[in-house]
Amino acid sequence: MFKGKTKHKMSRWDWAFVICNTIFLILFCIVTLYPVLNTLAYSFTDSSEAILKNIHLIPRKPTLAAYKQVFEMKGFQRGLIITVSRTVLGSFLSLFANALLAFIVSRKNFLFKKSLSLFWVITMYASGGLIPSVILMRYLHLTGTFWVYIFPGLVSAFNLLVLRTYMNSLPDSYEESAQLDGAGHLTVFTRIISPLCKPVYATVFLFVAVGHWNSWFDAMVYNRLKEKNTTLQYELQKLLSSLTQLNPTTTSEGKTENMTTEIQVRAAATIATMLPIICLYPFLQRYFVTGLTIGGVKE
Repeated sequence: MFKGKTKHKMSRWDWAFVICNTIFLILFCIVTLYPVLNTLAYSFTDSSEAILKNIHLIPRKPTLAAYKQVFEMKGFQRGLIITVSRTVLGSFLSLFANALLAFIVSRKNFLFKKSLSLFWVITMYASGGLIPSVILMRYLHLTGTFWVYIFPGLVSAFNLLVLRTYMNSLPDSYEESAQLDGAGHLTVFTRIISPLCKPVYATVFLFVAVGHWNSWFDAMVYNRLKEKNTTLQYELQKLLSSLTQLNPTTTSEGKTENMTTEIQVRAAATIATMLPIICLYPFLQRYFVTGLTIGGVKE
């Protein structure tokens, strides 16, 4: 009889792998975090020190002048409202549309599952181009409206295939048991499939939300003349493109005016746009890794 579990004795190669792996991960963290911390330091640094461009991780003469300029720019509040609205509404609607279509094409008895999947795959490699897209949006009367941010990207071929692959990996016995109890397709989708798809739902939601939050090109193309539908990223892009390098000037009293430089404003705008996504990620982290390993285990 065994008295207990035997401990595995690590060989020299095992210890070498652990040490090398640890060193690699530490270096990887440093390489990943340093640009973010350096940008954060520049965003809080005084203009007279930022011009020297020798800031590393600690800001010198901390100031909020750059953030004040970003938050007080014209169209900031309106752009923030539109960006948050399109991110929340667009992400939920896109997730629902992609999940519903993925459920349909993942059913074994669906007649056109292969042809539709091939059609969506083709759209990932070929598109009509920018000019036909603009003409189509004008024909649909979406230009100059808020809904031009929502409807064109409602269905994504990549997200659709990700969801379909995950649903195909689920055991058929769940759906068969529900159908024996009299459940219809809508009941199976809402009460059986969707609860099991929380990891991939969270992954797709995060992908779509980041895309909506960072998007500015569609605002420039479709709503450039409609300031009421401007987005935060587009306003920041206009601010950064209009900046010139500003040097601090000295007044007649011998005091230095606290003017912001381009690098300060650029760093502050970067941190301001990164912060919401960084705050959102911890809530979806427990689902994110599982969602990325879709289809790894099949019945």
